[in-house]
Order: sequence, then C-alpha cells, then structure tokens
Amino acid sequence: MNDYFSLLEELALASEIVIDRPKGSAHPRSPDVIYPLDYGYLAGTQAADGSGIDVFVGSDSSVGVNGLLLTLDSEKRESEIKVLVNCTDEEVGSAQRFLNDVLCIGGLLVRRSAESLR
Repeated sequence: MNDYFSLLEELALASEIVIDRPKGSAHPRSPDVIYPLDYGYLAGTQAADGSGIDVFVGSDSSVGVNGLLLTLDSEKRESEIKVLVNCTDEEVGSAQRFLNDVLCIGGLLVRRSAESLR
C-alpha cells in the first residue's frame, strides 16, 4: 500500500490542483449542500468518470497525500476515489461525513500509514 501512496504523492506533486469548489461554496446542483473543505481535481489526470482525479485539500501544508476516500454513487452507477491532500484529522473527518451523511455516496477511508508520509 505504501508504494501506491508514494506514486499518488508523485502524481499530486506533478499536477496542478484546481480548486473549483472552495470551502464554504455550494454544490453546483444542490445549493443547500456546502463544501466543508476546498474541493477540486488534479489537472491532466483522468478518473473513472472521465474528469480529473478528485481531491479534498486541507490546511496543513506539511502533510501531503494522507489518504483516500472511496465512494460509490449507486444513482450514477460509478465508484471513485477522492484524494486527501494536506488534511488534518479533523478535516479528514469532515470530508468523510460530507460524503457519507450529506451526499450519501459513501466515504470509506483508506489512510496512508504514518511511516510512509514525507
């Protein structure tokens, strides 16, 4: 698993992170749904849905890629990963609750081991 996160870290560092939904902004199709963290994608990458790989970006710039949230949207019939970048433990929890309790698309956490963080 550490090799996976090392490769993901390299990809994230080599990609521009585009924030298209800043913390506090509304979901484009559901104005009452507010993003708890900066949310965007890695430019020049491709996820299962054809768009860039999704990222939640937190406030601790010393962390790097510290986990993934695995989602399953049964309505769209798709599964995706959401990469956690620079997230504190509290921010990881906020992103996970947002996916599980607000968007209802799951948010199974796969945490990067402490030994493999930069």
